[in-house]
Amino acid sequence: MTKTSKITYTAVFAAIATVLMYFEFPIPFMPPFLKVDLSGAVVLIGAFIFGIGPAITMIGIKDLIHLTQTQTAGSGELADFLMLSTLVIIAVLIYRAHKTRKMAVVGCLCGSVAMAGMGMLTNYFLIIPFYVNGMGWNLDAIFDMCRAVNPAINGMAAYLFLGILPFNLIKGVILTIITMVAYKKLSVFIKSKQIAIHTRQKAN
Repeated sequence: MTKTSKITYTAVFAAIATVLMYFEFPIPFMPPFLKVDLSGAVVLIGAFIFGIGPAITMIGIKDLIHLTQTQTAGSGELADFLMLSTLVIIAVLIYRAHKTRKMAVVGCLCGSVAMAGMGMLTNYFLIIPFYVNGMGWNLDAIFDMCRAVNPAINGMAAYLFLGILPFNLIKGVILTIITMVAYKKLSVFIKSKQIAIHTRQKAN
């Protein structure tokens, strides 16, 4: 694949991911303000096809665009960048060790665990401090919202281990399933397009 083609596809994937980032849905029995968007699946597919660098570029582009309408003073976008970058790096590195469908799944799942761990760190150091110190929210009020769906969430540790951790693990599984369903078809399609373009160029 030429450098120009890779840049073009990176931009296209970033645009799709940006649109999907605005469509969010909650997960039952999880804190109500935690929502899943499917932009990560687009990035993960792009990572397997084009590599880690272009995928991280996709994440950066979509988060910078989202930053123009941020409600978290950039803390949410930074957290998203760190979490998805962690997922992409772990997933692709494991997949590259042995390029099989099984290793792709293993890579995605290991990446999901790492992403969930990063999610705990970003919530503790970025998200919660923003809402408490920046927005003036009461920390107990945040935990009260969580207790409405899970009475066991009664403090920061419980919030991280019973809210953030399982939420991001479930999110990772969702992204993994979508990636595994769509990756091969998209990869074959893009490669066939590249072959066709290369053939026409040689003919001319």
